[in-house]
Amino acid sequence: MPFINSKVSVNMSQEKKEQVKKRLGEVISLVPGKSENWLMVGFEDGCDLYFQGNQDGPAAFVEVKIYGGATGDVFNNLTGAICQIMTEELGIPSNRTYVKYEEVEHWGWNGSNF
Repeated sequence: MPFINSKVSVNMSQEKKEQVKKRLGEVISLVPGKSENWLMVGFEDGCDLYFQGNQDGPAAFVEVKIYGGATGDVFNNLTGAICQIMTEELGIPSNRTYVKYEEVEHWGWNGSNF
């Protein structure tokens, strides 16, 4: 039950959203027990993001929420993969991308909790 939400300073076409969603669906499997089958993805594009006090280039803030937990190594590998996607698909450099992780103990779906 992962959720990945991206706030990016660039505008994204529907095609680009589909491509990024597809790639995020592939890399979520880096987290043991997670797959695209349960992944929800959200995009907020065209955001006013300031990084290091300026808007000198594109920037991204990516939130990854997962039911349960994972190791630091898993999150480190996922950060690398997410940064690569942001760079290759949206032209946002890794050094202007933050990735935040949240491990959730209680997760609801279909009228009840897991």
